[in-house]
Amino acid sequence: MRVQDAMSQAVLVVGPEHTLRQAAAQMTQRRVGSAVVLDPDAEGLGILTERDILYAIGRGLDPDTERAAAHLTWDVVYANPDWTLDQAAAAMVRGGFRHLVVLADGDGDVLGVISVRDIVRVWSQQRTPAVA
Repeated sequence: MRVQDAMSQAVLVVGPEHTLRQAAAQMTQRRVGSAVVLDPDAEGLGILTERDILYAIGRGLDPDTERAAAHLTWDVVYANPDWTLDQAAAAMVRGGFRHLVVLADGDGDVLGVISVRDIVRVWSQQRTPAVA
């Protein structure tokens, strides 16, 4: 199975000026663990994860004043939609993260996000016999 078959195509996008609370509220509402951050003044895109928000709050920072741009990861590792799930999982293990932004070949448009949960879901469905 390929990344494009397991990824979530409903990508949450937030701006760099969203507060951590606003981003967390949207992530909670959409039931996702990450948000792609598009900053028109920066090159590329970043990703804000539930872990980024947790670390900020754990350091005593105020989620109502802290901006997404100050807590996201800019050096995002991108997945190719044609990668196998094994390749995506290996990239996650190497990088120590749980989400990969999936980009289209050529134009670099965001196609989706694949998470560890997506991969485990697919692998468990493939390895579990159907219950009658």
